[in-house]
Amino acid sequence: IGSMTRPFISLTTDFGLRDPYAGICRGVIASIAPDAIVVDLSHEVAQFAIRDGALVLWSALPYLPVGVHVAVVDPGVGTERRPIGVRAGRGDVLVGPDNGLLLPALDRLGGLAEARLLGNRDLWRETVSASFHGRDIFSPVAAHIAAGTPFESVGPTIDPGSLVRLALPPVEARDGGVETGVVYIDTFGNVKLSALAADLVAALGPLDAGDALAIEIRDASRARRIELPWATTFGDRGVGEPLVYEDAYGRACIAVNRGSAADVLGLVEDVPVVVRRR
Repeated sequence: IGSMTRPFISLTTDFGLRDPYAGICRGVIASIAPDAIVVDLSHEVAQFAIRDGALVLWSALPYLPVGVHVAVVDPGVGTERRPIGVRAGRGDVLVGPDNGLLLPALDRLGGLAEARLLGNRDLWRETVSASFHGRDIFSPVAAHIAAGTPFESVGPTIDPGSLVRLALPPVEARDGGVETGVVYIDTFGNVKLSALAADLVAALGPLDAGDALAIEIRDASRARRIELPWATTFGDRGVGEPLVYEDAYGRACIAVNRGSAADVLGLVEDVPVVVRRR
């Protein structure tokens, strides 16, 4: 896959680093594709947080070489949920559970070219645990693809319309504002919105540093309105001061310079937010 001399595989999971799960997956890959370059994107996705894992992939995969990307955030492991592989327009193959985890990233990799069920058990480990498909299905299948097994060999095609898709807070321009919502809070406490910065510009017009924005936070218990400036970088604001900016991936984001916007402003995932000019 791709033009690299050595095949490329990435790993994204909610396994954490205390237990050996992530290292075992790397070992399974090494036993099948010893020449592969393996990059750990993250093993600290919040446990069972499928959407968080999907946003990690959405953010990161465009910056990686074309390759095979294993993603395992899989609270439905061992149930009827399907193990799948999806091929992106630019040539990548993403391998993981059919629970919505893989699909958002495809929008940034040239779209969905093909989806297949991982039904060829010759590419799995001989013994399959009901609770560790990362080791027994996803890692070995990815390694075989990276080592040269054609994607068509993994199993039959799947109707793209049958794939599970995540429900993200909708983005809608209405009444002079952008209705959106909190989708992710990163390690620094930066609050990512479902709206891209481009969505704000399309609805509100060009945004310059210092432009005042009214942020309506529609908590279930209370609705409130705060005023924040648009900024191009954290340093535009003093230490401890909040801002709205375009993050490194093009997403609209609320932050506090050298602080946690989630803590300072009391924001949590899935809270509806409306952004307007002041």
